[in-house]
Amino acid sequence: MKQKKVRVLIVDDEINFSSVVSEELTNEGFYVEQASDGKDALKLLQQGEYDVVLLDINMPQLSGIDVLKKFQRDDLPPEFIMITGYASVQTAIEAMKLGAYDYITKPYRIEKLKTLIAKAWDKRRIRRENIILRTKLKEDDMVIDTKSPLLLEILEAARKIALTNAPVLISGESGTGKELMARFIHNSSQRANGPFIAFNSGAIPDSILESELFGYEKGAFTGAQTNKPGYFELADRGTLFLDEIGDISPSMQAKLLRSIETNRFFKVGGIKEIEVDIRVVAATNKDLKKETEAGRFRHDLYYRLAAMNIHLPPLRERKGDIPLLVEGFLESKRDRKKVDGEVMKRLMAYPWPGNVRELRNVIQRAVILCKGQTITIKDLPLELQNPSQAWWDEKISSSSLPPLKILEKQHIKVVMQQVGGHKGKASRILGIDPKTLYRKIKEYGLE
Repeated sequence: MKQKKVRVLIVDDEINFSSVVSEELTNEGFYVEQASDGKDALKLLQQGEYDVVLLDINMPQLSGIDVLKKFQRDDLPPEFIMITGYASVQTAIEAMKLGAYDYITKPYRIEKLKTLIAKAWDKRRIRRENIILRTKLKEDDMVIDTKSPLLLEILEAARKIALTNAPVLISGESGTGKELMARFIHNSSQRANGPFIAFNSGAIPDSILESELFGYEKGAFTGAQTNKPGYFELADRGTLFLDEIGDISPSMQAKLLRSIETNRFFKVGGIKEIEVDIRVVAATNKDLKKETEAGRFRHDLYYRLAAMNIHLPPLRERKGDIPLLVEGFLESKRDRKKVDGEVMKRLMAYPWPGNVRELRNVIQRAVILCKGQTITIKDLPLELQNPSQAWWDEKISSSSLPPLKILEKQHIKVVMQQVGGHKGKASRILGIDPKTLYRKIKEYGLE
């Protein structure tokens, strides 16, 4: 944790106490401000942004509980740690029901307080990242924005699955949008306001994987200088996305199965079982059924996950979405470009082994290299520039090819369907002037 970024507000009417704590935390690299009563605290909270608030419960005029009730902030509130004496522990627990992160009793060691602040800050950091991800989804949603009947059917099934709490297995080739589908399920569920935690579990040694997933206690192994929450704990009340689940070892599969079934786990080096409320969404680019038959993946874990199974088709099986995807990727750029008609033909013909991710990268690269306002063949990667490639030859070397005008008519028709008849968008995708498009629509009877 980079402590210098953590902004802490200490709210306590005992000035000497708060000054000592403030000095200790400042020396550790925290940014600290102080308020001596609840009213001043509310003013500071409304004016500034804090990551963690140390809030004393017993204060005159306005208690810590009152501050917690009065403070309203919808976007990203700080995490509140209640400060209490032994006599008011029950009150602190009530504060947690109102949304406080945790409480600490006086007197306490500064090390314990630092650990608690670190955990609270970690939780808020995750929430911030999720807000950023949700605002970024408008661009990413183009990956699953579709006119494909197959994918529309999959999306409808995903919406229904989102209403349950069952684990989900998403399969598909690399680049088909498995993580985005996981986010789509999360954002369509009752857990949408909770964290979405993504973790790539592929090719990680068991010793590291276990500590990353379940966390560890201080002293559990060499280098464990403090307690650390794992991804299961960070995903509490939200969704944990485990990518490349087919790559983990059988021994870790067993531990994972138990945690998925019970929502309980032990930290590495821990003796206390921790209970969480999470939903697991797993993803793989392997055929897990075949992996199970070969003895490389546990039957029980596979069937636990595969009860809710979503398979994402490769882009080559939904090429009708390519114009729509390209339009979406271009819309997300400040310097809006058009696509030359020949470029679109290449994009439609290419088999896209890297799927939507590869298409996005190609468009991003072309936008950067393009010197004018229209992306041309020379802005594409070599494998798309070279017409002698096998994939291109397969598409064009046929004695039964229809006349060029028929191809052009079909291409314009497909693009118009993908953009819902919007002629402005269609002309930009086709890379032609709107007047030319109007003329061709009339010429080909596409009105």
